[in-house]
Amino acid sequence: MIVVTGATGNIGRPLTRALAEAGQEVTAVSRRAAEVPDGVRHFTADLTQPASLVPALEGAKALFLLLSGDLHAPDARPADLIELAAANGVRRVVLLSSQGVSTRPHGPSRIAMRALEDSLRASGLDWAVVRPGGFASNAFAWAESVRTRGTVAAPFGDVGVPVVDPADIAEVSAACLIGDRHTGGIFELTGPEVITPRQQAEAIAAALGSPIRFHELTRAEAKAGMTRFVPAELADDTLDIISGPLPAELRISPDVERVLGRAPRSFGDWVGRNIAAFR
Repeated sequence: MIVVTGATGNIGRPLTRALAEAGQEVTAVSRRAAEVPDGVRHFTADLTQPASLVPALEGAKALFLLLSGDLHAPDARPADLIELAAANGVRRVVLLSSQGVSTRPHGPSRIAMRALEDSLRASGLDWAVVRPGGFASNAFAWAESVRTRGTVAAPFGDVGVPVVDPADIAEVSAACLIGDRHTGGIFELTGPEVITPRQQAEAIAAALGSPIRFHELTRAEAKAGMTRFVPAELADDTLDIISGPLPAELRISPDVERVLGRAPRSFGDWVGRNIAAFR
């Protein structure tokens, strides 16, 4: 049995599906009730209350650990989830971390994630860590404004990073969960090309066949929107990256191809599969 936390999100949903299609027994965990693929168990749990996860761990051999936004807060204790997994018989944990742990190790949210990675390595469990950069699916934040006003609003419109398709994160994570080949690995995941927010808007417009106006936000405006969903420290760390990416954050990582045997999907591929959200 493999347990997937965050199972209804942009990574957890395709990961749950990939594992089920590979013939694995899967338990999907989310904070609220949700539909899951046929044959998949579903449990509701709040990871800020670790005990709520215990029923989902019954019979589990592996856990995909994706932290909710509130587990990035300064007073959070996400390492308790690793201890809980070990105490309940889980033998393998795959952790969704962040590229910033290596590229910007002194950011407040990165220090906390580095500590969680260290806790996992010291746990005695089999482990793997996936460190994606920016997500292609962050573009979903523009869906409503594209549908209703034909507008994309984002900061740093002409500063790009190689955003990664969550489906690639899911497939790499599935490979790490199912077999031993990738145990002890740290995988930095990016897309195949650097792309700016303005270019992303152009890709969405091309797929729609209609023009989109780009409106550049200030950093303060962008932070105000982000802190509706994530702690201020995480918002600042993210804005630091997308405003001035370091050379290491512009590098196209080989790790998707190394694990999956194919090149990473492009932003255009992601748009093509998700264009209905913008219509």
